[in-house]
Amino acid sequence: MKKCYHKFQISALIIMALIVTLVIPEVVSLPSAPSVTSHGNETAPLTTGIGINTSGGSITTMVLNVTTQNLRWKAYVGNVTGSLVLDDAGSYTIYDWDMISILGEIYATRSPSSISWPDINCSTAVNITNEEIYLYHTSNPNDNISTTFAVKSHAAFYTGNVKIDADNCFSLHTYVNDTNQDAAFEEFLLHDGNNMIYTTIIEEDIPGYAPNETFDFQMILPENGLANWTSSTAYYFYVELT
Repeated sequence: MKKCYHKFQISALIIMALIVTLVIPEVVSLPSAPSVTSHGNETAPLTTGIGINTSGGSITTMVLNVTTQNLRWKAYVGNVTGSLVLDDAGSYTIYDWDMISILGEIYATRSPSSISWPDINCSTAVNITNEEIYLYHTSNPNDNISTTFAVKSHAAFYTGNVKIDADNCFSLHTYVNDTNQDAAFEEFLLHDGNNMIYTTIIEEDIPGYAPNETFDFQMILPENGLANWTSSTAYYFYVELT
């Protein structure tokens, strides 16, 4: 009789363990809102006109080449610090780890709080068209969003537990040492069904767009394309460390 009771105790414990295992919710590390320290905001200086003096009665044939600052886009560059933690719902920490190697992604979106991270996927052409309409980029085919993010060339990565396969999203590579390149600082377009999410992979202190500068990330973001636009568009940044 004791043996039978002992077997019943073991079976009950196994059942209880299975129940406990089943009711524990899945916890997934998701992108977090970082604290931000700004070290500057700069743009190219305005240039003066070029003087041309020809004699009266002449016809001068010219080819004028000009580089114009693009007010429909803006860039963000910088470095990333952080740690991995075990926190409860009140943000109390039981243990944390300093990051010897900073790896992960940076996300920028116009939505302050409503990103559905489990629904993340590559942005479709329709998503991009809608983004262009919202930001008034439909009348500038030279530099609109679809022209800027025109290829699919990037590494595979995870957002939370959602895998984004390599070369599936519309993407670009920002410059290194003032030169076009296709090896570092990749940026691509994600979407959660409602919001466009501009995304870049965190590098580790590598040469950036300007000589003698190193960064962990570089990315460009579209600004409102209206010709008479004089304000600015806010973007909200998230960081996921892996």
